[in-house]
Amino acid sequence: MEALFHLSIPVDDLDRAKAFYIDALGCKAGRATRGRFDINFFGHHIVAHLAPRAAAETNGVIESDGDTAPLRHFGVILPLDAWIQMERRLVARNMTFRLSPRLSFAGKPAEQHIMMLPDGCGNIVEFKSQPRDRVFATDAP
Repeated sequence: MEALFHLSIPVDDLDRAKAFYIDALGCKAGRATRGRFDINFFGHHIVAHLAPRAAAETNGVIESDGDTAPLRHFGVILPLDAWIQMERRLVARNMTFRLSPRLSFAGKPAEQHIMMLPDGCGNIVEFKSQPRDRVFATDAP
């Protein structure tokens, strides 16, 4: 079995979370019980737990190529064509971005297409695209 990533996230509204992850992003819903539901997040296992107090916590920001990004975020790295399709999908739905779709770190080893947006339930989701062999690239010689 190929390893799968698992993440449990707090959300402040399960219906709004389903609207974002299932309807807006196109993910598939999995098991659901009172207070939680599973998300097939691009082949990885995310569980959205109803936890409004935890979802409301903020953990600051980090510098990112001349801008700031939320410290607490998660996401997926997509092939460029899939990233472009997701960008078009989100723009067509008039989604609000935290980091607008862009090319960051141009000309550097960490060059990547990136966009971040809130899920409307207390989390920030990031979409990146960069070659697999550069995911852990550094500027060090």
